[in-house]
Amino acid sequence: MNSLTVRTARWSARHPWRAIVGWLVFVALCLGAGSAVGTNSARTADYRVGEAGRAEALAAEGHLERRATEQVLISARAGALDHGAARAAAEELTARMKRLPDVAAVAAPLLSDDRSVLMVEVALKGEERDAKDKVDALVAQTAAVQRSHPELRLEETGSPSISKGVDQQRSDDLALSEAITLPVTLITLLVVFGSVTMAGVPLLLALSSIAAAIGLSMVASHLSPDAGVGTNVILMIGLAVGVDYTLFHLKREREERARSGGRLGPEALVELAAATSGRAVVVSGLAVVASTATLYLASDVIFSSLATGTIVVVLVAVASSLTALPALLVKLGQRAERGALRRAARGKPDRRVRGQGGGGRVWGALLRPAARHPLATLCVSVIGLLALAAPLAGLRITEMSRDTHSRDIPAMRVYDRLNEAFPEQRVTHQVVVRADVARAAQVAGALREVARRADADPLFTGASRTRTSADHRTSVLELKVPYLGDSEQAHDSLDRLRDDYLPATVGRIDGAEYGVSGDVARYADYPAHQNGKLPLVLGALLLVTFAMTVYAFRSVVLGLLGVALNLLSAAAALGLLVLVFQGTWAEGLLDFDSTGSIGSRVPLFLFVILFGLSMDYQVFVVSRIREASLAGVPTRQAVLDGIRGSASVVTSAAVVMTTVFVSFVFLHIIEMKQIGFVLAVAVLIDAFVVRVLVLPSAMLLLGEASWWPSRGARRAAAVREETSLARPAVDVR
Repeated sequence: MNSLTVRTARWSARHPWRAIVGWLVFVALCLGAGSAVGTNSARTADYRVGEAGRAEALAAEGHLERRATEQVLISARAGALDHGAARAAAEELTARMKRLPDVAAVAAPLLSDDRSVLMVEVALKGEERDAKDKVDALVAQTAAVQRSHPELRLEETGSPSISKGVDQQRSDDLALSEAITLPVTLITLLVVFGSVTMAGVPLLLALSSIAAAIGLSMVASHLSPDAGVGTNVILMIGLAVGVDYTLFHLKREREERARSGGRLGPEALVELAAATSGRAVVVSGLAVVASTATLYLASDVIFSSLATGTIVVVLVAVASSLTALPALLVKLGQRAERGALRRAARGKPDRRVRGQGGGGRVWGALLRPAARHPLATLCVSVIGLLALAAPLAGLRITEMSRDTHSRDIPAMRVYDRLNEAFPEQRVTHQVVVRADVARAAQVAGALREVARRADADPLFTGASRTRTSADHRTSVLELKVPYLGDSEQAHDSLDRLRDDYLPATVGRIDGAEYGVSGDVARYADYPAHQNGKLPLVLGALLLVTFAMTVYAFRSVVLGLLGVALNLLSAAAALGLLVLVFQGTWAEGLLDFDSTGSIGSRVPLFLFVILFGLSMDYQVFVVSRIREASLAGVPTRQAVLDGIRGSASVVTSAAVVMTTVFVSFVFLHIIEMKQIGFVLAVAVLIDAFVVRVLVLPSAMLLLGEASWWPSRGARRAAAVREETSLARPAVDVR
């Protein structure tokens, strides 16, 4: 009863106002520090992976990097296009764009083959990642020309416009997610506690933890750049674990109050809760942090950003449960005591003391199969989970490209019209070559040969352009492909370049470095990069999960069991994801257009986050079981009592987590939909199948072996055996 967890809670309980004010000051300082230093956003170079990344780096060294571009389409509002008016509008637009400080160049107007659309392409200065912040000025000029030519329709699209539209849609989606999640979470907590005040405590602490984590993540971005997804994951994970950690603590405090029959004061109750659920929260939080940290091994800026956001918000949530929560519980407890005294003076009963329950009839019924037939229950449950995992055999992972964005974004609808009017502009491959100056002529000849071969290949349009750096060491050949970036033909054209044309030409030049970049190359190389890192990350994840479980329960057997259960629930959830999102049958139900694949980041993110979140239930449930076992209760009874005793809080926590994750299914971004769906399903499977059927069945079958090689559990078992032998026989006839 003198661990750091208890000492921290004890101090907060004895100095509640200091702890509460200190927590609020901490949150304010975090937000202030974050606002002061700002967010260090990831740069273009941070996203480079694979051959495409190496090619982009070569081009950047020669100052030939690809520029962000915007396309303005000029068409008739009705009838045939007036080419004279369109040319005049294009000239005015070109003049206006060239005057903008962020514009690098404006290309000559290009007329579509059917002569119905005139296109003006504008290249921006600076990095691709910064272009979305500069696009408003271009849109304003397009709007001004539109007002000058009301008979025409001017529409703008391009990577910057689309990125800005995606960001705005993500912001709107998050607002919708919060509007759904917060009321449902509050209602769930009201059902659990039957009190508005007590229901508000977990929610307020979670929201304050999220606020502090957002500020700290801005500071942390100067060590690991933010890829623009940090806030998303902080909101998603922060609300889930923040409420859960507070819930675990609150429920235990209520149980101890009921057990004491009102004889213990608020400070003592807080210490008891800190010694049990408080420790479980700390261990659980550290497990989430340790497992999430394995994402850094993926060597990817997006996964690093996700890891940083998750780690920061989990640590802050743990801190709030050890400091602000005990202080709040004491103040609420003191208020309840005063209310009890007033009621007692009026001769009314003390409403604070309630029975502990025991999980209720529902949970007794749910546990009955495991209790009576553990082997059969284990076999049936595992077979069922393996059946859910079966669709994994058909898993297809792809990078979610620009073509998968929602058409609710105006720039995406213009993008579709651009692809229809100018099919030859759909995809551009950049062949980058760097060699010594002495070999410049060889490089130029090899690139001409590549262009000649592409001219005769139906996978290419025949249009090409070569640029050379000022020092003549770097050259870039641009080749057009008349197919969408996510089409098989576009990927075949990339393979043709990499496997055939370049090895036979540029590849024969001694000392030449070369590679192919462009959108298609990026979309192909990123999943390949992730697949290469997957064994390392998963291996580290399994090792961390095993180590944390052994540390928490001093049991190798439970460590192995925890890894197996997490793998089983993750595989089942991922199988359901494949079943739902790779097919088309659920498109109308969940409002998405199937890409026939799963986003390349989803499986790895699922495994890492789920392994961490599963430790919430694992630590909380098994801690209750171990606590009973160390107190002398036989393992069988300890398993059943521990699961019944934790049933309500696990159910409530699972409902809260599921609500948070399900709200992300309503988002427009397909990858966020997939992540929200798979995490919601995984939590339900983990809470209602793994922890109710598989875990108790396995532990009942293992018996005392579950705790091997824990000395404490063995001593408790020995004491039980000695007590049993020493007890005199009783004639029960």
